[in-house]
Amino acid sequence: MLCSGGLPLCVQRFRALNAAVAFLLFITASVPVAGQSPKHPMDGLSASEIWTAYEVLQASHNVDVETRYPLVQLKEPPKEEVLVWKPGQAMRREAFVVVKKGPQTFEAVVDVNEKKLLSWKEVKGVQPNFPKEENETLNDVVKDNPEVKAALQRRGITDFGTIFCGGYPDAYGTAKEQAHRMFRIVCAQQTGPLENGGPLEGLTVLWDADQNKAVRVIDTGTVPMPHFEANYDLASVGTVREVPTPITVQQPMGPSYRLDGQTVSWQKWNFHFRIDRRIGLVVSNVSYQDGNRLRSILYEASLSEVFVPYMEPSEGWLARSFLDAGELGDAFSSSLEVGEDCPDNAVYFDQMYANWHGLVQTKQRAACLFEQPSNSMAWRHDDSGIVESRKMRELVLRTVGVFGNYDYVFDWVFQQNGVIRVRTGATGWDEFMTVKSRSADEDVEGESSRYGRFITEHGVGIDHDHFFCFRLDFDIDGTANSFVRDKLQVKRLPGNGPRRSLWVAEPETAEKEEQAKARMDMEHPENWRVVNPNVKSALGYPVGYELMPGDNAESLLLPDDLAQRRGTFSDYQIWVTPYRENERYAAGDYPVQSKGGEGLPAWTKANRPIENTDIVLWYTVGFHHVPHAEDWPVMPTMWHEFELHPVNFFDRNPALDLPR
Repeated sequence: MLCSGGLPLCVQRFRALNAAVAFLLFITASVPVAGQSPKHPMDGLSASEIWTAYEVLQASHNVDVETRYPLVQLKEPPKEEVLVWKPGQAMRREAFVVVKKGPQTFEAVVDVNEKKLLSWKEVKGVQPNFPKEENETLNDVVKDNPEVKAALQRRGITDFGTIFCGGYPDAYGTAKEQAHRMFRIVCAQQTGPLENGGPLEGLTVLWDADQNKAVRVIDTGTVPMPHFEANYDLASVGTVREVPTPITVQQPMGPSYRLDGQTVSWQKWNFHFRIDRRIGLVVSNVSYQDGNRLRSILYEASLSEVFVPYMEPSEGWLARSFLDAGELGDAFSSSLEVGEDCPDNAVYFDQMYANWHGLVQTKQRAACLFEQPSNSMAWRHDDSGIVESRKMRELVLRTVGVFGNYDYVFDWVFQQNGVIRVRTGATGWDEFMTVKSRSADEDVEGESSRYGRFITEHGVGIDHDHFFCFRLDFDIDGTANSFVRDKLQVKRLPGNGPRRSLWVAEPETAEKEEQAKARMDMEHPENWRVVNPNVKSALGYPVGYELMPGDNAESLLLPDDLAQRRGTFSDYQIWVTPYRENERYAAGDYPVQSKGGEGLPAWTKANRPIENTDIVLWYTVGFHHVPHAEDWPVMPTMWHEFELHPVNFFDRNPALDLPR
């Protein structure tokens, strides 16, 4: 035996040693690259650059002590500048700042190199994003409202300290109300140290944040408040299963990748990344070393928007159709847990950002990077007993965003065979409604669970959707690209032979935006690829990459539903647009209180040409979520993914050269 005391004690000692090693690795492997001087034009803003932006705005006298800063981020340099930039050269560095000054919204651009204000303009008729800090300020003021106090007392609540009230943007009020910054406030009673407390059904507050007062307090009646066993820490779980034997990933010679600031080189891949507060990881300048050529694949790729509509029409729920990324704007602020969220061989990256007051903050371990075995071979073949097989590994870049009750994990996975896999994992806890019935057995008429399913006693998880729209700016061997739909068509063969039918792939190149819109259809299958029609492979085909979907879903909501109008990008899985630097967010720049139609549906109305030009492909991953008991009190992670595969990009299998 490796140690005395039997297997359980060995395991405990090994885990303790492993934890100590992991801690030591963490000390040396947390890389605060965002706090260093920028080394690349696409680096996120450094701490000094955020301070510079703040100081320039203060000196401009356009802001005051009451001014708030919902969003501070890098203003990307023009694409043409980035494409010709070389390390060591001077580079443009600008900060884009959304400013909330009373009821007004402004956009500012600050040159942080020259320390000067480049532009300042008011954006009328919009509401900026809703940071967590603003939400936290609502709790006490809402509970001070006399009508809210009375409603809480009617529910037998006298200790208001156990109640938390928070809200979300409301797009469903009257025209007069919508002229202000409006939130729907709901309250919940805490059941312990973790936040999965029971909601106080029937109580909704429509709150005017501009005037800091309640416009309406809606109380549709009390629902008995049960005690929910909702905590999920180890102390609350009770008996914990036996610790399994260790599985370790060791790299005694260090990782195989190389880091230069936020530029990564690994197994012929080369790419840059940054962490954005609104959309998380932004992967850029993605290229692959093919012989003596470094070939471009993607200029930039990232999440663009998240649409989560709930299926409960009551007063307290009808407005819950969230555009998470744009409405929150600061959800990517969760620190990754060492050894839990990422494996022991991971390197972590800190993030510098500006808070609600415009001041510099540090979020430790906002992203991680690690190698892992792929658990499958890159390729193999048994030719008359002579077996050739090659194992494969992957490089994973990961971050986590927290959107209220949901935690979303985002992975960008680079494979040795030229494939990029994009994964989204949904965990956290279900939004649930407190109901009078204890269970489905008591809910004889089905009234309590009409729009969801019981996930705990007296708690119904409400049915809902998740749609994640990704923005993929392809540059396949250059910026002039086209979008091709390979339509698989059934053909009947002539004559009376035993084979009567087959299918053929008939390519159709989209000339304009309308022609590129596409939905998944099992009865009319298609392959979707982006090609460079000006560069041919050795066999005469245009070089390209194919988007291979995984599991997916499309929205079932009606087109005239306000929720669907706000998330119209979910109408199609595929949209293609010509590149425009200001077209970044699928539901528009300012989705808070939007009435829909912004973003992709607005841009594509022009039906612009997209053939043999610089194009952006937008892909939406979706799933319908019918909650169930296993979601309680915290959900197992549900994964959905898609892949980007080379199609005639290489002249042969790019993983043929993998060593044994």
